[in-house]
Amino acid sequence: MSPGRKRKSRFRILSVLLLAALVFAAVAGYIAYQRFLGFSDAPIAGIEDGDTVEVAAGDSLPKVLRKMREQGIAANDLEWRALARQMGVAGKIQIGEYALEPGLTPRELLLRMRDGKVMNYRFTIVEGWNIRELRAALAKATPLRQQGAQLDDTALMRALGLGGQHPEGRFLPETYLYTRGDSDLDVLKRAAAAMERALTEAWNARDPGLPLESAYQMLTLASIVEKETGVADERPQIAGVFVRRLKIPMRLETDPTVIYGMGSAYSGNIRKRDLQTDTPYNTYTRDGLPPTPIAMPGKDALMAVAHPAPGEALFFVAVGDGSGRHVFTKTYAEHQSAVADYLQRYRQKRAQRQ
Repeated sequence: MSPGRKRKSRFRILSVLLLAALVFAAVAGYIAYQRFLGFSDAPIAGIEDGDTVEVAAGDSLPKVLRKMREQGIAANDLEWRALARQMGVAGKIQIGEYALEPGLTPRELLLRMRDGKVMNYRFTIVEGWNIRELRAALAKATPLRQQGAQLDDTALMRALGLGGQHPEGRFLPETYLYTRGDSDLDVLKRAAAAMERALTEAWNARDPGLPLESAYQMLTLASIVEKETGVADERPQIAGVFVRRLKIPMRLETDPTVIYGMGSAYSGNIRKRDLQTDTPYNTYTRDGLPPTPIAMPGKDALMAVAHPAPGEALFFVAVGDGSGRHVFTKTYAEHQSAVADYLQRYRQKRAQRQ
């Protein structure tokens, strides 16, 4: 074979080999790309219900992936880092705790971390709770950091920037969202600010002529209304009775204030001697409002005091049928009759249980 033909033959062989190499590279690249797509949009293996991963300050993506692997979750560095670069997420993940539910894909998780869609926890302040009940519930809330649990009420209010204020009634009953790393003080600061806004709104919208000298007195009366009934549409009626009593003036004579004044001595029953024992909160022995709120009133109770129902009733007593409703009466004689009806129903129910 002539030298020219040999060169052509070698060129053809090299061309075929090069073409084969290109085809192989293309096929390998296609396979790798399909595998990459399959990885990025396929459920992450190893996730179980309730799994989470926390991105702490200073954590890199490789460190987060290591945390996931320690939990038994599949997290190959090369694929995750490549996907993060493709999505423009590398170096942009935000701190916080992220939910890992079965079916979650790598792409979805990286988007969550980029956008800071962290896990939220809920803490609910219940209408009518007093400060002791609120603090006891906060102490059990997880994963809240406990910064105020060991403080007494006075020190707690100072820590909240509310030094000199009595804590009762100062926190609005609502559900508050928080994230891992937040503290009990964070929740209380938000609840205090929410109450301040709600109280200001109610005070500014109040009916003219109310026998209240300040927004704090409105808060105090609203706390009594809150404790007197759990029936929403009765709150304005209850508020109306108390407002009329304050105008006469006539003592409020409301059991919840007596119970509050008894503190830990209250064992579930209120007796005649308790009504006759004087404390700053006994509205049977003292005129006007007690010195502070007795519970955390909700927005409805605040607005009920701002807009009490009109009428002439000065008394109310429970119906006693299990509905939680009350009978409202104008005169003491009518009230006595309503009380007798209540006691009769009470005795009948007690006899049926025996």
